[in-house]
Amino acid sequence: MKQNEIRDDYIRKLLLENKIASMDELKIAAETNATMTVHRCLSRLGYMTSYSHRGRFYTLQSIPKFNSQGVWSCHEVKFSRHGNLLETAVALIEQSDAGFTSSELEVHLQVELKHALLKLHRRGELARVKQGGSLVYMSTDKGKRLQQNLTRCKNDAVRETGAGFTDFIPDELRAGIILFFSLLDEKQRRLYAGMEAAKLGHGGDRKIAELLGLDTHTVAKGRLELFGGPVERGCVRRAGAGRKKVEKKLPE
Repeated sequence: MKQNEIRDDYIRKLLLENKIASMDELKIAAETNATMTVHRCLSRLGYMTSYSHRGRFYTLQSIPKFNSQGVWSCHEVKFSRHGNLLETAVALIEQSDAGFTSSELEVHLQVELKHALLKLHRRGELARVKQGGSLVYMSTDKGKRLQQNLTRCKNDAVRETGAGFTDFIPDELRAGIILFFSLLDEKQRRLYAGMEAAKLGHGGDRKIAELLGLDTHTVAKGRLELFGGPVERGCVRRAGAGRKKVEKKLPE
């Protein structure tokens, strides 16, 4: 057996037994003092580094059992399928329904994040919105950020007062929602309204109809169409819908 294969085997056995290991522990297992030699072994085996503890711990890609957010913990050392700490923070915020404050995201990742999030914001990889006295990190995509902002406004209103969200939307956000709504075609407006109404639950059709200037039946139709079956693509109206042709209106 070649020396490289022997070292690979020693490192594999150590990681399978202990799940994780530091570079010093890997060097001892591989019987070498060269960091690059260990890295070559890890590359051949397929490895991951921790996003906590400044990336000082290693594991094999086959070992972690990630939770729904892509995070795995072993002996208080944290790993993420998204990569390092910065990559993980961006991924979770982009996937979130309402963005995260630094303290909220720290609950999920179990590490200090204030400086990392500030760095990402300054690099233009995350947007930051001041809402309710808190700084909330959200997607840099305008459409996604609008949706996250809307959801957070609704959640805050429900949590604080038990009321619906439409009475608590800031004027700037309200104007943004209406502008975004105006850019959609007829079918997209109906589906978007139905989606927002579904989020609000009981009374959602009426509240969204008031916000967007729609008939409640239109909102209900969009909600049922969105969640009640397959949505036809590339067609604004159903076949045969819309105004009848003049020649079909006239009697024979």
